[in-house]
Amino acid sequence: MMKSFGFLLLAALASQASAHYVFSALKIGGTVGTEWTYTRMTNNHWSHGPVTDVTSADFRCYDSEHLQTASTVSIAAGSSVGIYSEPAISHPSVTNVYMAKAPSNVSTWDGSGSVWFKIYQISAVTDGGTSITFPSTNLQTVDFTIPKSLPSGDYLLRIENVALHGAGTQGGAQWYISCSQVTITGGGSGSPSPKVAFPGYYTGTEPGILINIYWPIPTNYTQPGPAVWKG
Repeated sequence: MMKSFGFLLLAALASQASAHYVFSALKIGGTVGTEWTYTRMTNNHWSHGPVTDVTSADFRCYDSEHLQTASTVSIAAGSSVGIYSEPAISHPSVTNVYMAKAPSNVSTWDGSGSVWFKIYQISAVTDGGTSITFPSTNLQTVDFTIPKSLPSGDYLLRIENVALHGAGTQGGAQWYISCSQVTITGGGSGSPSPKVAFPGYYTGTEPGILINIYWPIPTNYTQPGPAVWKG
């Protein structure tokens, strides 16, 4: 029995090893735009390889090799937006979407400091230890709504998808990250919170990051990151 389980586990890991992806475009008004137009080109735009070190400077936007490569697009507060994955998300994973308001022109801002707040998440689904499923898997776009009360201005829009197939050891979680440049129009007077810094917020040992999703099957799952600000 254990030998069979071990074989299946190794087979699953092997099949997932090459199934990487990038978040390369925005979906606005129901249409996916051209890749790397409003999304900063990531270091893995060819390799599709993940970030694994949560203390790395690239953990923020994964763009150290391609700084200031994107344009900025206007999006109305309260509108629906999507972030496009190429190819579709293939790993068992969870997803967070963050925003950070630039002090001035977002195109020259690196997003440093405790400025990031979460606006959306897709967690894992558990049922007390019988199974664990991942609604992020197989998504081609991660769709969400910009909070209506978000103040107008320039923002970085950051997605992190945390692949957990190798997360049973520290550093085994794979992070697929990108940042897009947006100008929010028609915003409100909300005060997004809590705000965190990347890198700096995660240690890599949080229960939703350092976790064996295969055996024993988790009875519950704790989503990484702060609470979602709904505006």
